[in-house]
Amino acid sequence: MMKNDTARFAVERPDFAAIAAWIPTGATVLDLGCGDGSLLRYLKETREVQGYGVEINDADIVSCIANGVNVIQNDLESGLADFEGNSFDYVMLSQTLQATRHTEPLIQEMLRVGREGIVSFPNFGYWKNRLNILLGNMPVSRELPYQWYDTPNVHLCTLDDFETFCKDHRVAVLDRRVMTGGNEVHVLPNLLGSTAVYRFQRGI
Repeated sequence: MMKNDTARFAVERPDFAAIAAWIPTGATVLDLGCGDGSLLRYLKETREVQGYGVEINDADIVSCIANGVNVIQNDLESGLADFEGNSFDYVMLSQTLQATRHTEPLIQEMLRVGREGIVSFPNFGYWKNRLNILLGNMPVSRELPYQWYDTPNVHLCTLDDFETFCKDHRVAVLDRRVMTGGNEVHVLPNLLGSTAVYRFQRGI
């Protein structure tokens, strides 16, 4: 990976570095809804991971190949039946959770296929989003770049919403990073954080 690519990812996708910090060198990873393969490429270069991506979009498949990423064309909504249990150390869902229609079964499938799961998503509870709603408009931002009429997002949530989901579905949160831009947020994260990254495993 070129140095300027690493710098660009640090600015455009601060969740990449947060995810990489949790993944040991040489781990096996599966990236669901991997887009153009940028995250897997980043992890391959910085953590020497062995990884596969799952993507449905034809143009993104071509980009994955250009990025040197092993990719399987498949629809996440149909499940992960092609993968055996505990096939990977980590299964990731980066900035895709909010666009999935069947969130509960997908999270459970992530934890069947992988030892741990990692998700990142835009925090709908971020104060700027709340202000936009208060003023009568759906929020549009770097984290939520779509207009209401063309957005792929169907299940936007806040940090509190996701953590309640985990408690209700026997998912144990292991770690969390909340960021605005490239800065980590520690105080009032559900209000002041624009992006959340969680690491979790199957609970008891």
